[in-house]
Amino acid sequence: MNGPAAKGTFLIAAPSLYDPNFRQTVVLLCEHNDKGSMGLVINRPTELVLTEALRQLALPDRDDVIYRGGPVQPDHLLILIRSDQSPSSHHVFGAVHLGADAPTLQSLAARNTGDDAPAAPADAVFRGYAGYAGWGAGQLDAELATDSWITMPADSKWIFDADPRTVWPELMRALGPRYAFYADMPRDPNLN
Repeated sequence: MNGPAAKGTFLIAAPSLYDPNFRQTVVLLCEHNDKGSMGLVINRPTELVLTEALRQLALPDRDDVIYRGGPVQPDHLLILIRSDQSPSSHHVFGAVHLGADAPTLQSLAARNTGDDAPAAPADAVFRGYAGYAGWGAGQLDAELATDSWITMPADSKWIFDADPRTVWPELMRALGPRYAFYADMPRDPNLN
């Protein structure tokens, strides 16, 4: 399944990738071109609640947590949105969009709360990510050539509907017998 990298592709960390920033991660590639690549780690939730972290925005109380999107600019918040109605944000694939502005976040958080903020589309679901994964020109292609990553088309169910703790092992199983063996491997094999 290891095809070329492209926007809207999952990068699944190969079992041999031991970098602690990416060990057993799944990255949604949000941009990939000759200048470089950018993506978000979708399966590393933190314990930090979005509304508590962004008190200055006066968001309605919600229990959404922030995800660790990657090691680059960890103090920068990005939002992945799934909605059939295209919000004012960057299209990634299908109904998935990337945003980073406060008004978008406020309208998403205020949805169905009765607040006065402009309402987001009724079908909108979102997740917040602190930081992102970034690669310079040609860097990701070099990592793919060394089999550090396995690529597959992205599916929004793994981003918004699945338990983040099960995403990497479930995708390992979905890749077939060659990778299924690794699905139950501990994150740190030294603790085995």
